Formats: sequence, C-alpha cells, structure tokens
Amino acid sequence: MDVGSLSMAMSQASLSQQVSLSVAKMTMDTAEVSSANMVKMMEQSVNPSVGSNLDIKL
Repeated sequence: MDVGSLSMAMSQASLSQQVSLSVAKMTMDTAEVSSANMVKMMEQSVNPSVGSNLDIKL
C-alpha cells in the first residue's frame, strides 16, 4: 500500500469517527432535553390530595 492511499484511509477513518461522536453527542443532548421535559411534566402533575382517601362501602 502506498503512502497516498494509506493517508486517504486514515483520513476517512478519522472523519468516520468524528461523525460518530457528533451523532452520539446529538443523541445525548436530545435525551437530556427529553428527560428534563419529563421531569417538568411530572412535577406539574403532582396532586397531593389524590390517593389520600379511600372510600369503601360494603
């Protein structure tokens, strides 16, 4: 293998690795935003009076 083709292969491998890391970072950012939104929704949906009383008739 000559130097030129080796250089091209290494460059392509480096680019592929950078793209993979970039996609992984975008995925992590999306997951972080989604989890923050879910926490907000759960905090807003808390109703302390629900489930505190149980009415039973026999």
